[in-house]
Amino acid sequence: MPSPAPLLRPKKAQPVNAPKEDAPINYDINIPYVDVTKESHLRTRYPEYLPTWDKMWFDPLPHFDYDDPALRVEDKSKRNLLTPNAKVTEIQPQIGSIIEGVQLSQLSAAAKDELALLVSERKVVAFPNQDLIDAGPAAQAAFMSYFGKPNYQPVSGTVRGYPGFHIIHRDGNREEISRFLEQRTTTTLWHQDVSYEIQPPGYVMLGLLEGPEVGGDTVFAATDLAYKRLSPTLCSWLDTLSAVHSSTKMINHARLTGGLVRKDPVNTVHPLVRIHPVTGEKSLFINREFIHKIEGLKEPEQQWLLDFLMQHIISGHDFQARVRWQPRTIVIFDNRSTIHSAIVDYVDDDYGAKLRHIFRLCALGEKPVPVYDDFE
Repeated sequence: MPSPAPLLRPKKAQPVNAPKEDAPINYDINIPYVDVTKESHLRTRYPEYLPTWDKMWFDPLPHFDYDDPALRVEDKSKRNLLTPNAKVTEIQPQIGSIIEGVQLSQLSAAAKDELALLVSERKVVAFPNQDLIDAGPAAQAAFMSYFGKPNYQPVSGTVRGYPGFHIIHRDGNREEISRFLEQRTTTTLWHQDVSYEIQPPGYVMLGLLEGPEVGGDTVFAATDLAYKRLSPTLCSWLDTLSAVHSSTKMINHARLTGGLVRKDPVNTVHPLVRIHPVTGEKSLFINREFIHKIEGLKEPEQQWLLDFLMQHIISGHDFQARVRWQPRTIVIFDNRSTIHSAIVDYVDDDYGAKLRHIFRLCALGEKPVPVYDDFE
């Protein structure tokens, strides 16, 4: 829980677009680490969702009992959620659905349970034209609290008074983006959200406030399907491995760039293969952003394995779904069986990034379930 403990910036933050050759490039080009410009307040239709960095401190997350709402569903037809007015379009045969004719703000408790089941099964579900987008932060936070305990982001900007919000905001910043691409060959950053927590998010909501007419998609890969494509021999070994997930790199980078830090680094050991509590499927639980070490492996072995598995996942277009954002769209995805990346392709040489403004809310779930009971 947030507390009023004193928290100081290590140094005065520089403007996002300040020319400084020796300044480190952004950890994630999708989000700012310092205050946005006054012009951003004029351009956006949702100024209350511009990122803020209020001083507060978050203590380590204690263990809590988690009851996945999907496990309460007895009628698998989902008749409370998928009413006769609902139109379902699949993005890919095995991952991703678009649901029209359903307003998330109107769902009953039974329909929310069925939504959790649908997300567990389809992994990524998009709901265009949602009035929940305009209902305000309190309504959005209350909706996601049904699916799990809120997560408080340690470094990124939030909505004032609602620290569970993680704000993704790009608008202009040509110099910053140019410096980023001078050092990087791509803007993609494949990851699971907050995988370093003791109980990482199960369900995650993304809400598009504003975005470019074309571009800014989000691509998801199904890590359970990626696991199934591997040989039984390799899978039997992966089932026994565990990895240390850490927020240290992210927090150190925020401090280096003069950003606000609200939480000490978290280091947690998780199984490399986890069992989904709803579907029973095995999934690779892996990303390059938060995994610090694979236990029992030497450094060259670890790098080889991470490189192989990540390349396998991100090149597997036959188990991926690319979500193209529409105005007032909400996407809910399963963070346990997917890995994802934003696509920063909405830039031009004259100005920089076109306006893209999204909020994220995470619902923390169960501690990842290992294949073997003696994992600990």
